[in-house]
Amino acid sequence: MVDNRYATALVIGSVLSLLATVYLSVAVGTQHWYQYRGYPPDPQPHNSAANTSDLVKEFLHGDFDEKSYSDTMLRLNGTLGLWWRCIMVPYPKMASRCVSFTLPQQFASKYKQPGNESSGEDLLRTYMWRCQFLLPLVALALVFLSSLVGVCACLCRSVTPTLGVGVLHLLAGLCSLGTVCCFLAGLDLLHRDPAVDGAFGWSLYLALISSPLQMMAAALFLWAARSHRKSYTRMTAYRVA
Repeated sequence: MVDNRYATALVIGSVLSLLATVYLSVAVGTQHWYQYRGYPPDPQPHNSAANTSDLVKEFLHGDFDEKSYSDTMLRLNGTLGLWWRCIMVPYPKMASRCVSFTLPQQFASKYKQPGNESSGEDLLRTYMWRCQFLLPLVALALVFLSSLVGVCACLCRSVTPTLGVGVLHLLAGLCSLGTVCCFLAGLDLLHRDPAVDGAFGWSLYLALISSPLQMMAAALFLWAARSHRKSYTRMTAYRVA
């Protein structure tokens, strides 16, 4: 039999876990982690439409080059996500065009001078980039695993397995927080030029919010499991006495 306090904690923890999972899933699937703000317009534009068309073609169909697509996003007010990169195309009408990062591109090496292979591999940026897209997948996998453990706990009519659910949610929250940290650190290392202007997007904030939600859910699950265990131990001791 589960006390009402523990049942309430489990319900609230489940709701927080669901919200965190939805927020993190939306964040991973959208491209609004970072919004570039383009250079000021040229006072003497020359063939701007043709130049923009060349940039768009290179961005959408050209070879994968970090410096090239970063410069294009900066010029065309692009957005960057974990799996998507987008630009705003002004001709013939304002529209967003996006390209996804393929799995080989996600694992591609980063260089000390972006786009220049002879400058040598930047191991810190390389592993930051890999962590930023792997950690949220690990977080979602941990939440899915915790839901399976929770179902087993319901079938067994026991609160004890929720201890494992709490630990898994705590790890998921740390992975979500690590995702945001790796993205911010990698972005800072990529754009060392102070002239690069931009702002963080709502996708990043969703991922940031999901981390404390998962940790709060973990705290509730751990409290419910630990408190119920203590209560059961005292009850057993009382009956024996």
